[in-house]
Amino acid sequence: MSESSLVELRENIISDRAVSAREIPKALSDVTDKFLAQLYVTEIENSDGVALVALGGYGRAELSPSSDLDLMLIHQDREDIDSLADRLWYPLWDEGFKLGHSVRSVDQTLRLASTDLETATSLLNGRLIAGDSVLLEDLLARNEEQWVAYGLDRLDELARNVRRRHLLSGEVAFLLEPDLKEGRGGLRDVHAIDWAVRAGVEVPVHDHERLTEAYEVLLEARVELHRLSGKRGDVLLLEEQDSVAAALGDHDADILMGRVAAAARTVAYLSDETWRHLDRESNKEASVEIEVAGLTVVGNELVVLGDPSTDPLLVLHAAVQAMYSGLPLARESLRLFADRQVDLPDPWPHGARELFVELLKGGHRAIPVIESLDYFEVWTHLLPEWTPNRSRPQRNVYHRFTVDRHLLETVAEAARLTHRVQRPDLLLVAALLHDVGKGYPGDHTEVGMRLIGSIASRCGFPKEDVAQLSRLVENHLLLPDIATRRDLEDLQTIRNVAEKVQTVEFLELLAALTEADSIATGPTAWGDWKAHLVETLAEATVDFISSDGSTRRRRRSFVTEELEALMAEEETVVQGSGDTVTIVAPDRAGIFSRAAGALALRGLDVLQADAYSSDAGMAVSQFRVVEPDTPVDWGRVIDDIYQCLQGHLAIDARIAERARVYRRRTALAAKQVGTSVVFDVESATDATIIEVRTEDHIGVLYHLTRTLAEMGLDIRSAKIQTISNEVVDTFYVTGSGGPTLDELHRREIEAALRYSLMRVE
Repeated sequence: MSESSLVELRENIISDRAVSAREIPKALSDVTDKFLAQLYVTEIENSDGVALVALGGYGRAELSPSSDLDLMLIHQDREDIDSLADRLWYPLWDEGFKLGHSVRSVDQTLRLASTDLETATSLLNGRLIAGDSVLLEDLLARNEEQWVAYGLDRLDELARNVRRRHLLSGEVAFLLEPDLKEGRGGLRDVHAIDWAVRAGVEVPVHDHERLTEAYEVLLEARVELHRLSGKRGDVLLLEEQDSVAAALGDHDADILMGRVAAAARTVAYLSDETWRHLDRESNKEASVEIEVAGLTVVGNELVVLGDPSTDPLLVLHAAVQAMYSGLPLARESLRLFADRQVDLPDPWPHGARELFVELLKGGHRAIPVIESLDYFEVWTHLLPEWTPNRSRPQRNVYHRFTVDRHLLETVAEAARLTHRVQRPDLLLVAALLHDVGKGYPGDHTEVGMRLIGSIASRCGFPKEDVAQLSRLVENHLLLPDIATRRDLEDLQTIRNVAEKVQTVEFLELLAALTEADSIATGPTAWGDWKAHLVETLAEATVDFISSDGSTRRRRRSFVTEELEALMAEEETVVQGSGDTVTIVAPDRAGIFSRAAGALALRGLDVLQADAYSSDAGMAVSQFRVVEPDTPVDWGRVIDDIYQCLQGHLAIDARIAERARVYRRRTALAAKQVGTSVVFDVESATDATIIEVRTEDHIGVLYHLTRTLAEMGLDIRSAKIQTISNEVVDTFYVTGSGGPTLDELHRREIEAALRYSLMRVE
């Protein structure tokens, strides 16, 4: 067998679609074994006291297409060992293989394994490739004895490594782009449990079975990820999920990611159980008094003594006590609930709603309690409507979590804000259920309104509260949508919001829900800019409601006295600092779009834009940009704007070139965004609103604003927002005939906008 034949044989296996993802790890390991065994025989004449050992994933015969080859050459006092090792390593290096390699004597290996956790655990999966089998058997047996002898200390260190890894890599079950190997609930957690078992930890047979099933799901996804991407790395990126799903026979990537999430939840729960029972600090007897009948504390666990079939509120009592005490519900008790808990009657018994809300008040302390109930499918006895949302992915960069985890994170954030509202119970229940409709066909808001109405009635809320909860779900996107897409200095905007919220009490609930929902969604959904806009909108709406709409809110223009003075000079001035650039120039068509083009050339994303024209024929355009990681070089940007305003830069050509060179990451969401153009002639006082939704591309704002100028429109203000891979740009425009555009003009504008966007795709 030539050295290149290993590469060829491996590639044949990887490219052969008749070989399934489940079969590939063993097939790759077998062909690698044969190659190395033949190489060993060819290069090493005397095998006495020498053995070539496979470690780690290779030792488990679980090679993925891009896995390293972890090898060790062990020996017993061989003086020629370095030259022997070179004969084995160099042929592999020459073929481009990445090796984890070492050369040690048996005694050296054992000494290192006694202090180095990675060496000890890799040997636990050691396997002979070629050479002296007796030598290896002796090493592995002595390492096993050493591992058991140092058990508690080594397991403490292993547990610390597990916790640290989870913090660094996040959760496989809930993240948009999970790390299949290192994340919480990933492959490495199963390895760690196996190492714990080798030290004497007992894991029930049925847990082994569940771990094996979950492990196979994760391993197959990792194998196909390597197979299709052709590179190392275990993070299942959004743009790779569709192809991995198709390769594994899933109808779509949502099904794949749902399976991955469910498997990871199994691994994460069993991993947590394993290390919790081994944690010597947490197993020190806690002094916690439980005064609820049917519950007690045993071994730092909350144990259920009562019968859930005769006391349907016992599960809520247990959950609340677990949340407050910080003690986990014992597994036997969770199984008892799973076997004997019945659905609560409709309406719920007296006291159930109060206990339910009390649990939600626990914030982040309630999440592990609810997830443990959900893991054993007890939570759905309380909320059957929850089932379709379990492990349901939300595949865009806007959301960090699956639907179910997002709802729990929203409740946790809402629990921090209960002091801001008069009805904390309504806030918490709305937070828990605001997206419950996502697991069902149809518009998730409309479905959610129906579901929360049914759930709230079943919980025992009075009709007026049920109506409030339904309205909270209906309007849970109102404030962020209006704040980021409408002119907050337009009285009609405030009037429209006031008509929807009706009361200050409801507005307070909605504002708190908005903040909790946005923070739980992810960093792209909430920040200082958005928080300021929502706060500004809420304050203006409160003022409007409090005055019964009879007093006009004073307009807060961005045109300062300094800008008015610059306009009076009738010169072109461009100023840039912080995150804002302002252009003062004689009013003529295209100023706004050319400035937007200059910003696009510098890779600056616009958050908000405003425009103003004076009676004296001067115009002000102001853009607020997303601040990049490094400070904006405003000198270069200002120079580009001057050049663009003078017509000295080929904006179209340069933007097209930038789009080619700096193409945005394409797969920011599971589905491409279609283009829509919507006109609103009623929601503004003195303008027509044009809202454009389209796929995010470099130069979109420039092309849109240039087209509006070509269609004879003046842009009074603009709100720019990018959500995942979707651009939502809103323009307040007026035409030569006034603020209201006639139907024929609107049709032509829409055609022109759609055509302009086709050019940037």
